Amino acid sequence: MRGIALRAARAALWVVLPAELALVVCLVGGVRITGAVLLAAEALVLGVLALEAAVLWPLYTARRRAGDGRRAAALSAVRAVVPVAVRRLTVHELRALHSLGVWAVRRRHRIPEGALPFSYTEPQTGTMWAFFFASVLETVVLALVIPWPLVHLVLLVVGVYGTVLIVALHAACVTRPHVVGADGSLRLRYGALFDLSVPASLITAARVERRYDAGGLVRVGEDGVLDLAVGSQTTVTVELAEPVEFVRPLGRRGSARTLRFHADDARAAVAALAPRPVTPGPKPLGPKPVTPERTAPSSTPGPPA
Repeated sequence: MRGIALRAARAALWVVLPAELALVVCLVGGVRITGAVLLAAEALVLGVLALEAAVLWPLYTARRRAGDGRRAAALSAVRAVVPVAVRRLTVHELRALHSLGVWAVRRRHRIPEGALPFSYTEPQTGTMWAFFFASVLETVVLALVIPWPLVHLVLLVVGVYGTVLIVALHAACVTRPHVVGADGSLRLRYGALFDLSVPASLITAARVERRYDAGGLVRVGEDGVLDLAVGSQTTVTVELAEPVEFVRPLGRRGSARTLRFHADDARAAVAALAPRPVTPGPKPLGPKPVTPERTAPSSTPGPPA
């Protein structure tokens, strides 16, 4: 019985959100919707919230009885009910909004001492600002043409939030660059959506190689090649001694032995990934050992006369 309720709670999250979006679109488009339909929609939302609470609470109490703390029990219950894709997108939005504050104070996220950051936002900056101005224009136009106060308020909130989120996504990419560590390790990132750490011992070769790809942000080929493209392009290729595992933006896992990614300064990134020269150890302290001087061998005495 509990398994059926859990599956129903997961399915409800995927059904209600698109349904609410479709209802808003119909209202904006001028479709006449009766009060009964609106009442039914609100009742559906309340019903889903009640279902989520009814499923979450037994899971939470069971983990508490097992000895988990409040935070651990709550996280365990949420993981069991909320699909991983929804969780990851929600966490990404929160981290993106946090990046706005980090960007405002001109800081970057987790750059260790001695490490080199490499930005990757150049190909997408123009596109992101174009989306920003289009979102502002859309929000203003909808605020002027929609006569219904409730729909006007809802779309105003959605429009403002969408505009802020566009800037937050760009801020997450600016404040979370690629990082080459002091030991030659590599950390590939794209905002808060993707994060892959590669030890220096696995990196066998790195080269500048510009490629254009019409695929999505993260694409994995059958030959074990990971493409982390920005603006549909990559500029650096890294070969590994063995495959590394990673997590895709929506939670799926994969592995790759060749990494292709974009860096604004590709040559500097490749130079930073070059093998480090072995530095000699410190010279031993103390007095220099004395080497005995060699003397010429004495001549052998001749026979007596």
